[in-house]
Amino acid sequence: MFVPKYFLEPQIAAVLTYQALIPAIRRALIDYSRGLAGGVDQPLRSILRVKDLQGNPSGWFAAMPVIAGEYMAVKTVTFFPGNSSLRGDAALPTHLAMIELLDRATGQPLAVMDGRLITEMRTAAVSAVAAQELAPNAKTLGILGSGVQARSHIEALRVTHPAFREEDAIHIFSRNVEKATAIAEEMNAAVVPIEEAAGCDIVLTVTAATQPVLFGKWLTPGSLVIGVGAVSPTSRELDDEVMAGTLITESRQSAENESGDVLLSGAKVFAEIGQVMAGSAPPLPAGRLVFKSLGMGIEDLVGARLVWEALKSR
Repeated sequence: MFVPKYFLEPQIAAVLTYQALIPAIRRALIDYSRGLAGGVDQPLRSILRVKDLQGNPSGWFAAMPVIAGEYMAVKTVTFFPGNSSLRGDAALPTHLAMIELLDRATGQPLAVMDGRLITEMRTAAVSAVAAQELAPNAKTLGILGSGVQARSHIEALRVTHPAFREEDAIHIFSRNVEKATAIAEEMNAAVVPIEEAAGCDIVLTVTAATQPVLFGKWLTPGSLVIGVGAVSPTSRELDDEVMAGTLITESRQSAENESGDVLLSGAKVFAEIGQVMAGSAPPLPAGRLVFKSLGMGIEDLVGARLVWEALKSR
């Protein structure tokens, strides 16, 4: 009798690399934009808003199923911002996840794996793919935020943009100066005022903000903005002036149903990044580009597949 494997985060960290993940995510995003013709069947994620026993909002719980290639997968993921205040033995990340990988031919579960690191890395890999396509010659990177995604994005973007390894190429702003300083010292970056970070070639927002923190008046005309935080219909990171740039998304359906930056600004999706990379989108207009990332099940499946194929023989 076959027993599904269970993979812990240290096992995943030992085999999952951005060098393998980034090109695999690029292919998956192109396939996704081709729909069923690309072999990807993926509905919108299902999200439950969680309240504690006293009725106070405390987080959310989502399920993300997908079918692609030889596999099926479903990720369950939670976001509990209050976890950031937990210390000692009770400490927990704000995002926690599990991914189940199944055989498409039989429906047999193949593996269950910790999804936190896969989620972290695939999110950064998506941004790296978008940056490689939309701003291949960028020399400076501004980051708003100092959580785990700030660090993972630096690692991923240095794969696609070697210029970001240079001195003074990466500028970080965060309200948490201590955390920003720690990342800057570790990653050879600089802590700067928010306006300076927003003046870079690529501006990345990875915050927990619910109201805009990046304003268009700070941006240079030809910059690329990558919005990663604010993944609910009621939260935002980017103001209306930022959202007036040409808007590229992972998924038009997701952006038009799940993104507060899109819904509350009234911005219209120009194209999906998979369409841009495949050459099926109209030519991109000159001026500022905005890439809104929300995360998709196909990206989790890609990460889980790479882990499974690396570890199954062991």
